[in-house]
Amino acid sequence: MVDVTVGHGGHSFLFGSRLSAAGTLVGLDVDSKSLERARRRLAPLACRVILLKSNFSQVAECLAALGLREVDFILADLGLCSGQIADSEVGLSFRTDMPLDMRIDASLEVTAADIIRDYDEKSLADLIFEYGQDRASRRIARFIVERREREPITTTGQLAAVVSRALRTPGGKHPARHPATRTFQALRIAVNHELDNLRDLLAAAPGLLRKDGSIAIISFHSLEDGLVKRDFKAREHEGIYRLRTKKPIPPTREEIVANHRARSAKLRIAQKT
Repeated sequence: MVDVTVGHGGHSFLFGSRLSAAGTLVGLDVDSKSLERARRRLAPLACRVILLKSNFSQVAECLAALGLREVDFILADLGLCSGQIADSEVGLSFRTDMPLDMRIDASLEVTAADIIRDYDEKSLADLIFEYGQDRASRRIARFIVERREREPITTTGQLAAVVSRALRTPGGKHPARHPATRTFQALRIAVNHELDNLRDLLAAAPGLLRKDGSIAIISFHSLEDGLVKRDFKAREHEGIYRLRTKKPIPPTREEIVANHRARSAKLRIAQKT
C-alpha cells in the first residue's frame, strides 16, 4: 500500500498493522518533521516500511525508483495535521501570529508573504475567489493592498486582522469559522500547488493500481472533493474504476467530537476494475 500523505503515520499504522512481513507500506510526505515522527510510529510494524520525502504528485516516479510496478491500495488524506498548523516555521495559523509563509514543503520558493506583496489587487481578488471561494474577495484584496501601501504584511496575525476588518469583524472573539479562513485557504493552495498536485495524483493512480486495487481520498473542501468526484466518475464511465462510495462518507459524530477539524472531511473510494 502507499500512503501518499503519511503525516505522523496514524493511518499508515492502522493499515500497516494488517500487513504481514510479506507486505510493503510506502509513505510519502514533503514535511521532514512529519516523516521522522512517522518513522518512529511505524517502527513496530511487521511489514516492510519505506518512507520517502516527496510530494504525492511524484508518486509514480517514487514507486518506479523502488521497482514497484503495481500496488493494492493508495491512500491520500488531504488535510493538515495539528502539528503543521501549530508550527511557527510553516506559518499557517490565523489564531497565532507567525511568519506568513505557508510552505508545507520548505523547498518551494514562493511564500504567502511573496504573493501578498507582489500580486496586484485584481490577481489577489481572483486568487481568493477561485481558491478560497470567498464572495468578498474584491473587498478583501482592496483592504490588503491599502494596508501594504502603509506597511508590509509579513505575519499571519497582520493578514488575519486585515481580512477581519475587510469583513467588518474586528479583533477579539471570533465565530466558529474565522473570517480569514477562506483567504488563508486560498493562499495555502496557491503556495503549495495543492490542486495541481491532486490532479497529478488522480492521473497517475489508474496506472499504479493492480486489478481490484483501491484508491481512497479524504478531502476537506469542495475544490478538492469536486476534483476527486469528477475524476472517479469519469473513470467509472471509461470502465477503469468501480465506485465503492456512490456518495462521500462523512465523519461520525464521535470523530468530530474527537477532532473538530474532521467536520468537513469527505471520503471517496474507487476500485480498479
